[in-house]
Amino acid sequence: MTDHDLSVHPATPGDAAAIRDLVLAAYARWVPLIGREPRPMSADYDAAVREHEFDLVLEGERLVGLIEMVLRDDHLWIENVAVSPSAQGRGIGRQLLARAEDRARRAGRTETRLLTNGAFAANISLYERVGYVVTHTEPYLGGVTVYMTKQLAPPVTA
Repeated sequence: MTDHDLSVHPATPGDAAAIRDLVLAAYARWVPLIGREPRPMSADYDAAVREHEFDLVLEGERLVGLIEMVLRDDHLWIENVAVSPSAQGRGIGRQLLARAEDRARRAGRTETRLLTNGAFAANISLYERVGYVVTHTEPYLGGVTVYMTKQLAPPVTA
């Protein structure tokens, strides 16, 4: 992270409640748009912290961003990216996506994938600006799920 007040740490089981609180705050803006809570708002973060990899961004002691990742056989799946409303617009989301790409390369993967709601135009725009492309869409609960991927250059070896 470039902001000198920010630090990044892996999540531990004790972080589940703070993760849940951050996700609820970050996704609340979408509820009026889609007429329901987005899926991440109802996830079981106690289980997720045990089963998935999280990078947490702290500003001092306060959690301001996170990325949840799952290493798959042929790619790194990005399950969730969330940034506190008070910290949005500072590049934290982009930096977290870059960390996921680094993680994928270190694990020998040359692709990251994610999905988002088609109504979340700001998210889709961000993903496209950092190199993601839409692979396909499908109907979901009266809306559209947008699947995206980013091809990564293989790691440079000496």
